[in-house]
Amino acid sequence: MALLNPRQKELICKIVYYGPGLGGKTTNLKYIFEHTSPMSRGELVTLNTQGDRTLYFDVLPLNLGTIKGYKIRFQLYTVPGQVFYSESRKIILRGVDGVVFVADSQQERMDANIESLEDLQENLRQYDYSFANLPYVLQLNKRDLPNIVPAEEMKKILVLKGEPVVEAVAIRGIGVMETLKEVSKLVLLKLKKEMK
Repeated sequence: MALLNPRQKELICKIVYYGPGLGGKTTNLKYIFEHTSPMSRGELVTLNTQGDRTLYFDVLPLNLGTIKGYKIRFQLYTVPGQVFYSESRKIILRGVDGVVFVADSQQERMDANIESLEDLQENLRQYDYSFANLPYVLQLNKRDLPNIVPAEEMKKILVLKGEPVVEAVAIRGIGVMETLKEVSKLVLLKLKKEMK
């Protein structure tokens, strides 16, 4: 699904950070932005709303080498986490090449994680995207808080297809780049197969 720009000799891949409201999606992108060379990133756009820090999306292009002479550019998006932004989440998923699900590790947020994960799968189905074939990484965020669900228990509930799982504390940058590396690797592998 990557967009081909023959003029610029670019393949543009879209990665969407999905998950419940205030789970750390925007924090992930802000950390990546702040720790990426200004020469390899675009402008970070954040729209704040009442009760959620991202209304629509953050865009962060990253240049990652070439495939068959085409430069790879990743655009990173977040979705708004609150339920009443369902249509916005669906629109942002259009043309997605990879997804990072940012789960909130707090016990009281497990229902929100499950609801958001079900919402993700439903929105993908509406576009006829195969979740089974989608590059996908699960990030267990907020692992530094005292009231968290054990990682193994979260995995039993949230892992859907043997996807990579990264434990994170996004506000401190722990696990953030590792998550991006995992999803980037999966997207590039799929892209290389498709371009054979």
